[in-house]
This record gives sequence, C-alpha cells and structure tokens, in this order.
Amino acid sequence: MADEAAEGAVERLDAHLHLWELGEGRYPWLGPQHGQLFRNYDAGEARQALAAAGVQRAILVQADDTPADTVAMLRHAAGHDWIAGVVGWLPLEDPRAAAALLDQWREHPKFCGVRTLVHDDPRPDVLELPAVRESLGLLAAAGIPFDVPDAFPRHLGQVAALAAELPGLTVVVDHLGKPPRAGSAADMDRWERQLRAVAALPNTAAKVSGLHCNGAAFDPEALARVWTAALEAFGPDRLMFGGDWPVSLPGAGYGRTVQVAGALIGSLSHAEAAAIWAGTARRVYGQ
Repeated sequence: MADEAAEGAVERLDAHLHLWELGEGRYPWLGPQHGQLFRNYDAGEARQALAAAGVQRAILVQADDTPADTVAMLRHAAGHDWIAGVVGWLPLEDPRAAAALLDQWREHPKFCGVRTLVHDDPRPDVLELPAVRESLGLLAAAGIPFDVPDAFPRHLGQVAALAAELPGLTVVVDHLGKPPRAGSAADMDRWERQLRAVAALPNTAAKVSGLHCNGAAFDPEALARVWTAALEAFGPDRLMFGGDWPVSLPGAGYGRTVQVAGALIGSLSHAEAAAIWAGTARRVYGQ
C-alpha cells in the first residue's frame, strides 16, 4: 500500500448512513424486536460516530417509503456540512406523482439519489412493473442514481436486466446485494454469479456496506471471498464504502465496521483506496 503520509490522507465519505425519528405510521419495518435500533437516531449522534471512526462526511439514505423521511433528511442536510447528500424516496408505481416529487426534491442541492425498500415488497417482479420502469426512466433522464437494497435472493437477478434496459440509469447495489454468508455454498455461488452479471453492465456500482450477517464472522478473513468477488467484478472505481450506521451497531459497531473496511482496502494503491473511500461516491452521486 502506498504511504498515505507521502501521498496525502485519503478522504473518507460514508456512502450509506441512516437517520430516523420514530413516530406514528413511520418506519413500519422497525419494532421492539430490533433491540437497540428501536429508538431515534439523530444527526448529532451520527456525527459523533463518524468523527470517532475517522470518517469526515456521509450520504444519508432513506429508511422509510414516505415523503416525510426524505423531507427530514433534506432538512438535516441543509443544516450540517458533514452531510454530503441525500438518497431519498419516490413512489415509483405512480410515475406522475414520482415526477412531481422528483421536481421538488431536485430543488435541494444535496438531493442525489433515489431508493425504495423493494426488499420489503412481497412481489418478486416489482422492479419489472411497467410503471416502475417508467419512473426509473425519469431518473435516467434526470441523471439521478437508483439504489437497490438487500437485492439477493429476490431482486439481484433482475438488476442486470434493469441496467441493460436503462443504460442512462446508474444502478447502485447496496450492501453488495446482501451475500448469504451464513448460507450454503450453492447460495453463495448464485449470489456471486448474479453480482458479476450486474457488474458486467457499465452503468452499475456497488456499496461495500451492510455485510454483517447472523451466524457468520465479521472480519477481513471472513469477508475475503465477498471482497475479492466485488473487487474483481466492479473494480475500485465502481465500489464505495458504506458504514450502514446505525444498522451496523448490533452486528459489529460502527468503529469496527470502518476498521474492517480499512483492512480490506488497505492492500490497494493510494488511488484505488481513495476511490472506494470517497471518489466513487462523489462521482456517482455528484457530491
């Protein structure tokens, strides 16, 4: 690895961080069964966690399929320089409403992407619905990236087709598609084939994030296969670091998450490391 002191310290930009304030009808996926996650997480606490781990800035990512969640994130972004951008939500099944909200969100200089919680949708073909494709076409025309969360096992196989059909849309695979690290060898093989198929499309990128898995160790050795597959498939210029705070807290803690990422990235050149720590996220999200 190149000497950071000689070449300059590498900026660290976390491409995947959440904030939430629990309230009636909000974050329906989150409940007492989630332990320490079932409370409010605000910008002040997030900033402290980043600073303690040596991370300078972060991109907020939606955690609720409501306009209110995006409004709250944009409000935080307006008041905090360390928030580099906001990946918000749109009602993709209603292209007219999606277009109206997209025009509204784009007035904010830190709005930089869209995500919906497709992994919570029971329909396996949700990304293939004509209305959804129409809305995603709006994103492509506007140059706004689309994040896909927890894509394996139901949606990762569809992402390559989506990226091929909409070559003007940048598709970001969150959490490397959620590799089944505690599953069978066959499951891991299928995940890797699908991830490589996605990476074969030039308008795709992926986040090295959210890799904690019940029943599997979280350390550089345990992540070796996942890391190698992602690096070979996407290359450093299409990979970005994400700490997934606060979701990462029960799995390993934020500091440990950054530490493990650092150990994996540490074998790369200065330029390659700079891409994964911040450069890819800045380019993809325009921030």
